[in-house]
Amino acid sequence: MSEGAVGVQSVDRALTVLEVLARVGEAGVTEIAGELGVHKSTAFRLVATLEAHRLVEQTSDRGRYRLGVGVLRLAGATTARLDLVQEARPVCRQLAADTGETVNIAVLSDRSALYLDQIAGSSALQPHNWVGQHIPLHATSNGKVLLSGLDEDQLADMLGTLARYTRLTITTKAKLRDELAEVRERGYAVAVDELEEGLTAAAAPVRNAHGDVVASMSVSGPTFRLPEPRVDEVLTLLTAAAEEVSHRLGWGHR
Repeated sequence: MSEGAVGVQSVDRALTVLEVLARVGEAGVTEIAGELGVHKSTAFRLVATLEAHRLVEQTSDRGRYRLGVGVLRLAGATTARLDLVQEARPVCRQLAADTGETVNIAVLSDRSALYLDQIAGSSALQPHNWVGQHIPLHATSNGKVLLSGLDEDQLADMLGTLARYTRLTITTKAKLRDELAEVRERGYAVAVDELEEGLTAAAAPVRNAHGDVVASMSVSGPTFRLPEPRVDEVLTLLTAAAEEVSHRLGWGHR
């Protein structure tokens, strides 16, 4: 095989590693090697190269890998978004440890919520990897928080047809506006079985130095594990964590 062909093959394999991690969330070198059909040492060299470029990173479970923040940079993420992920990550890790559930950070992008980072708690068995995915605004707690930071003109521009995902999805703009007013008043949003049957999530705003809502932080898990009393407990931890990230970004000049 020529040198050029070897190089192309390496690029192809490296891209396949990224695709595997995008699909499964996280994996060890042995699993990656199996997916690629290559020797474990070859898979390790590929992963090490991707890690050097921050396209993948090791999870808290050493020897397992997931997509890294370098993927966001390649996707055109702004410096502000990367700063947000870096400032939020230790707080998200603690929140995931305290709640046992999955913690996500999301921002507005293309009339949807773009998930920038995810930390799985101890109760989350093979959680769906939302990082890099665009999620509907009206059917999620993160989306409602992000919409709550917009003025009326921005909101009107952001909302198109409100698609129905479950029987509990909000599908009228009048009802959604009422819900957003409540989110602004109480400082958090909750979505129970609105995007998926059996999925509950709560979210709180992350603010910049000017007090603008620049992101949303959520805790999500199976509805059976997050009944209303448990959601109330989670909200206490979640709102404190979101405020901590906001302070790290300069809000309140702490």
